[in-house]
Amino acid sequence: MIDNRKISIIIVNFNTAKYVLDCLFSIYNSNFPKEDLEVIVVDNASKEELRIKNYELRIKLIKNKQNVGFAVANNQGIKQAKGEYILLLNPDTLVEKETLTTMIDFMEKNSRVGVTTCRINLSNGELDDACHRGFPTPWRAFCQFSGLSALFPDSLLLNGYHLGYKDLDKIHEIEAVAGAFMLIRRKVGEEVGWLDEDYFWYGEDLDFCYRVKQKGWKVMFVPTVKILHYKGVSGGIKTHSKDISTADEDTRKLATRTRFEVMKIFYKKHYQKIYPKSMTWFVLGGIRIKEYISLLRLRLI
Repeated sequence: MIDNRKISIIIVNFNTAKYVLDCLFSIYNSNFPKEDLEVIVVDNASKEELRIKNYELRIKLIKNKQNVGFAVANNQGIKQAKGEYILLLNPDTLVEKETLTTMIDFMEKNSRVGVTTCRINLSNGELDDACHRGFPTPWRAFCQFSGLSALFPDSLLLNGYHLGYKDLDKIHEIEAVAGAFMLIRRKVGEEVGWLDEDYFWYGEDLDFCYRVKQKGWKVMFVPTVKILHYKGVSGGIKTHSKDISTADEDTRKLATRTRFEVMKIFYKKHYQKIYPKSMTWFVLGGIRIKEYISLLRLRLI
């Protein structure tokens, strides 16, 4: 008997046990048929023991002996997944009742969509802007980090980093989504080779969407349903979640350094051959300066 599922949900845990349980309970409370989904939780050598409650869900737990990184851990889960669709879901999220059903229905009706996301709200009600991204070209990155994007949030020219000129209340095509909620058509993931394991923490979602778009598939934003994302609980470097994070200093330093390392990796993989050497020097130098300033602000150096 072939044990297929409509959707496989992959959750990677790193020291967020309480949030994983809340996340699983929100999945259980959704109106998506339980017999059509499975949940695979991959624990990346968390300091606290993760004890999974079943909640009448089909849940599989994979325990790693060391922190192998977000991309590797997700790929581990994907290899064991049976679903026609793969949902990468962060542990510090809560799924609303209609979200899974609506998102799968959207994918079923739109065969050229390879990846999609719902609206992702932070705990303060604001949009998690990482779920609505443009690719970080040097110009877009300059506008973002110089503050021009914030000054002109609706500008096509100056806010391409987060595509701020698009209507956030309507379904539309974007360039990249966040791994906090990334719904993937299985055949698309297989076509592009799933997540690039050169990315340890952050950046793998952006890179994946870049390769999906190169293959001609659409990436879509569906704001008619949403999830809540506490965001940054594992890393401890986000202002809005620092008070609920249990991350120690070493973890916060790792999260910060990795955040900027992925910028270098993405640029070298996808832009270095496009732009002149002088631009590469400027971009990589800017990333190093930005990393140093961030470490200073967090008092990690």
